[in-house]
Amino acid sequence: MHTVLLGAALLIGCLLAVQAAANLRLNGAVGTPYGASTLQLGLATGLLAVLALAAGALGALGRLPDVPVWYLLGGLASPLYITSGILLFPRLGALASVGLFVAGQMSASLALDLFGLFGLAERVPGPGLVLGAAGVLGGIVVIIRGQRSAGAPGTVESSRPARAGWLALGLAAGAVLPVQGAVNARLSEELDEPIAAAVVSFTVATFTIAVVLLALRAARRTPRPRLAPLREMPWWGWLGGACAAAYVTGTFLLIPEIGAAVTVALTVTGQQLTSALIDHRGLFRLPRRALTAPRLLGLALLLAGSLTVQLT
Repeated sequence: MHTVLLGAALLIGCLLAVQAAANLRLNGAVGTPYGASTLQLGLATGLLAVLALAAGALGALGRLPDVPVWYLLGGLASPLYITSGILLFPRLGALASVGLFVAGQMSASLALDLFGLFGLAERVPGPGLVLGAAGVLGGIVVIIRGQRSAGAPGTVESSRPARAGWLALGLAAGAVLPVQGAVNARLSEELDEPIAAAVVSFTVATFTIAVVLLALRAARRTPRPRLAPLREMPWWGWLGGACAAAYVTGTFLLIPEIGAAVTVALTVTGQQLTSALIDHRGLFRLPRRALTAPRLLGLALLLAGSLTVQLT
């Protein structure tokens, strides 16, 4: 069973990379990252609601009035992460953006385990866990430096203060993902229905990003979402919602079982391996980027660090 859980964590990390590629395509069709995020999260909510109805899990929503309010806030992380990816990829490049997400994820997951936050069991990091986390972060640093030395085609140049703001956004967007998993795990325990908890999380996420979209439209800070180009979008452009639903649901089920640090290490590894394949093959109509020696070294460090973390 433990091996199955580890494999599941690796798989949902792969889905996170596919989600990012699909999101970029959806954003290109809709014309605004906030509109694309609203559409994707709405689709994920609808999908989960159908699954909950089929499984007879919607009755658990009747327990919501007895749930502490902060248990419902895990969904706030999804619009932040999804919109950040759409905003950061063209400005910092895919690998640099993912590297920031990873740094935020690893830092937050270690804090969750160390302090037993949000009801998680305390897991004092031993030398192996620290070494493994350092390996994962080291792998990311090597990959980013390799990308910078080779140049990052297609990125948008920013001033130094603006770049610092984008870097901070990337770290914050990564850090909220493990926190989201921990909060949603508490919600799942209260409702005693994981799918119902996922429906609540994505409903909150969809409502939040929709309000942001309406506010920005009222202030004329973002374009009106386009719907006509969606007719010509390839089928895989719609995969983002399903991938998001699988990732969020999977993480809050896995974190209480195998720990936040192990879950994040494995999802990060799956994400990076799939991202490398997408870059190398030019999948999802993205620019093809060769697997250079620095990137291969970074991936090797990621794998070694992830293995060390999950064996600790």
